[in-house]
Amino acid sequence: MIYDSRPCELGEGALWHPERRQLFWFDILGKKLHTVGRDGPQSWTFVEMVSAAGWVTRDHLLIAGERDLFLFELESEEIETLTELEAGNPGTRSNDGRADRQGGFWIGTMGKRGGDDPGLGSIYRWYRGELRKLFGGLTIPNSICFSPDGRTGYFADTVTQRINRVPLDADGWPAGEPETFVNLADQRVYPDGATIDAAGNLWSAQWGAGRVACYAPDGTFVRAVSFDAPHTSCPAFGGPDLTMLFVTTAQEGLDAAALSLVPLSGQTFAAANVAKGIPEPQVIL
Repeated sequence: MIYDSRPCELGEGALWHPERRQLFWFDILGKKLHTVGRDGPQSWTFVEMVSAAGWVTRDHLLIAGERDLFLFELESEEIETLTELEAGNPGTRSNDGRADRQGGFWIGTMGKRGGDDPGLGSIYRWYRGELRKLFGGLTIPNSICFSPDGRTGYFADTVTQRINRVPLDADGWPAGEPETFVNLADQRVYPDGATIDAAGNLWSAQWGAGRVACYAPDGTFVRAVSFDAPHTSCPAFGGPDLTMLFVTTAQEGLDAAALSLVPLSGQTFAAANVAKGIPEPQVIL
């Protein structure tokens, strides 16, 4: 079903806030943050592209923008910069990001021309006041999510068509080299955002495939949920019992003729009773 009909040019960063019990998501190219609260749909517009968030308090989000990570107070709309994020490189922007189980926040950067800017992307981690670069030489970092016990991190470089996993230490830092978790090259599938359910299964939104696919902890394909928009981009579990699967989508890359065939593109979808999620961790500043 359609959860919200506001079309996003590039929907991303779906986040279910466990204290507010509401979904937040971004239109990166539209420079907007969206939600649906008690009073209905609400949006905030920023001066730069914004892409991903973690929750810090009931009223504060940590948001990744083009050039920095900043605190955003939802009621007053006050902004406080925490750290610069490739501020000296105007050719890059933030992309996919998510909080880890230890309270850190992982965020990817990429070239503004996407696949035409190979190797400009990186993944960073913000943890207790420190921003550290974890992986470089990526093109479109995506699929950032974490196992329920916090000992495994996942990420993808979308153009490689592989989702990777990496062991994490007790503080959430990588404790080994990444290895392939799922290779989708033979299926012509491109992994975008991802999330983990309570059983440790990874749910991957797959750009161009119009679906969110589920993979068991050993990488075995389990099932897929289809949506009426080809560019599914970022999933999140939410709802009162965390069994609603939300997914953002995008209009990016679709011309008028294509959009006439898939007119729901860019809208945000929901599917009930798919699996049970786990609450998003609080970011510890």
